[in-house]
Amino acid sequence: MDASQASYQIIDDLLEARTGQHLSESRRWRVATALSGVFREHGISNIDQLVCLLDLPMRTPGKPELSQQIVEALLNNETYFYRDKPTFDQLADDIIPTIAERRASSKRISIWCAGCSTGQEVHSIAMMFADMPDRWKDWTIDVLGTDVSHRAINAARNGVYSQFEVQRGLGVAQMLKHFDETSQGWQVVEETRAMSRFQQHNVLGDPPSRQKFDLILCRNVLLYFDQANRERAFQRLHGALAEDGFLMLGAGETVVGQTRAFMPSPKRASIYEATRSQNETPLLAAS
Repeated sequence: MDASQASYQIIDDLLEARTGQHLSESRRWRVATALSGVFREHGISNIDQLVCLLDLPMRTPGKPELSQQIVEALLNNETYFYRDKPTFDQLADDIIPTIAERRASSKRISIWCAGCSTGQEVHSIAMMFADMPDRWKDWTIDVLGTDVSHRAINAARNGVYSQFEVQRGLGVAQMLKHFDETSQGWQVVEETRAMSRFQQHNVLGDPPSRQKFDLILCRNVLLYFDQANRERAFQRLHGALAEDGFLMLGAGETVVGQTRAFMPSPKRASIYEATRSQNETPLLAAS
């Protein structure tokens, strides 16, 4: 496929405006493949034709607008249950117990999974709590999952997964304990789903709740952000996190050299704590 530079730029601008992500040169090779379904639906064969359609008032009742279809197709929704097992071990063995000690009086823990895709991360966290019912008796556990993708959020909210999806990261015992087999697939049991809620949200926007979160997971969300949007996202995350809360990033991400809103948590991998003062000059202004 031969697409003009201008067409790529229009698609890139659309993606950046809706999600904060950029189509770097290294990602452009997969654009045609990612958009192939959109091409077929609209009877076209390349990005130049797709860009031309963006100017037309096309809207089919019950279907998202073309621009949203494009954004949804370009998003990377790769995820699976207990992705990066050492991460969840650290949550279970260190982070959650530390938060519980700090919230002993309120008996409430609030967690936000930003960029949750189709919900496996959120449900994995809920399963961690469900596996210890006596420990968390009388506690309120609230796990919020957000994503810019309307399609992904609907899938996460339904909590129904294929045989292949539930086998990625889960053992047979976990499947039988936390899922019901239905005609549509394997659905997270109601008691576990009750801990979680989902909503469409952009991490660059205002926090999704007035409630401060004790733990925010934002793993591999900021990889495709430019420096300006990454700093903006860190400021939003800082505003949503409790003063003594924790931020978890992906294994290949860091706050070092990216923002002054967070600092690495001592002796913890991929865990960061909010800086106590936000009166400092933003990192971008200093460069």
